[in-house]
Amino acid sequence: MDAQAKDKITERQARIVEIVTQQGFATIDTLARDFGVSTQSVRRDIIRLDGAGLLQRFHGGVGVRETSARMDYAEKRTLATDAKQRIAARAALLIPEGSVVFLDVGTTVEAVAHALREKQRLRVFTASLAAASILSGRSGIDLFVLGGFVRGLDGSVAGETTLSMLARFRFDYAVIGFSGIDRDGALMDYDLEKVAVKQAAMDQSSHTLIVGDSSKFRKSAVVRFAAGAKSLVFVTETQPPENISERLGGQFVIAG
Repeated sequence: MDAQAKDKITERQARIVEIVTQQGFATIDTLARDFGVSTQSVRRDIIRLDGAGLLQRFHGGVGVRETSARMDYAEKRTLATDAKQRIAARAALLIPEGSVVFLDVGTTVEAVAHALREKQRLRVFTASLAAASILSGRSGIDLFVLGGFVRGLDGSVAGETTLSMLARFRFDYAVIGFSGIDRDGALMDYDLEKVAVKQAAMDQSSHTLIVGDSSKFRKSAVVRFAAGAKSLVFVTETQPPENISERLGGQFVIAG
């Protein structure tokens, strides 16, 4: 936040900016409870912060502005790199040779793509131009990039064309990233169209590997998906707190 913008907002509003920047998203109810004020007061704060270009209003809450999230994507690749590499290596071990695999978007999934380069025989479908670039030209890996609109600096492909193409295929494994977790255990992310691709790929897969480092278990986002889904395997680097693992269900594989 620049100094000029900070001077124009209240101390509570500045704190809201700090919280949302750290978490990615916060609900109005949660902020009202944390600050001990009414939801109407928080809503007015959010309107002010949205108008100042510091945060973005969403239904029921507030998040980082989409432009800010996209600008930070290069920085995301430098975060928790050791954890992502361990998660990726463990996820790759769960995928047998000869499998048909869908790769989602995101930096952890990109790490999985790097780990899959060691496979001798795979058929990979992806909605990630970054993952496709990592696997392109690799001997023994048949690569199919889904069509659609390219959204943002993460090189994700989404839209009706993407969903239509996904409906034509069946996968043995879908490797799916996420940005946060809702209070009831539903996975969450920020972009409605990208989430639609995640959900469609999971629906077409026999097995789903959810990949993400432990920081994601303490964050929220905007759009829910996989609520109540079964047969999920979470690959992460540390055992989640018991209350988190109970809400999520599914099986946890810890990358040592």
